[in-house]
Amino acid sequence: MKTRHFRDLLVWQKAMALAEAVYTLSERFAKKEIFGLTAQMRRCAISVPSNIAEGHGKLGDRNLALFLGHARGSLYELASQTELAMRLGVAEESGARKILEQIDEVARMLNGLLATVQRSVGS
Repeated sequence: MKTRHFRDLLVWQKAMALAEAVYTLSERFAKKEIFGLTAQMRRCAISVPSNIAEGHGKLGDRNLALFLGHARGSLYELASQTELAMRLGVAEESGARKILEQIDEVARMLNGLLATVQRSVGS
């Protein structure tokens, strides 16, 4: 990976914006969800940029690929939780749909970066 700092990665920047949006959306959830969907969605949301950063900080593209995979897994968990929050009426539908759009964008970027890194390590 040629990027000097993880903050330079556009996918990390978009993942951070997604995490911020999840925190903002979940602030409006019912208080009874604080230990349920609120906590779980927030953990997944911050896990995405955190794993991108951790993978970037590890030595070698194999480790980066592993942590990008972890980030993608957390992103897909977040998509499921956002969908559930919307179906249950816990999340405002327009806000949840915006989150899902951001998830799709980050997923496309993560998948592209992961494919590039995997090609470079020959996996």
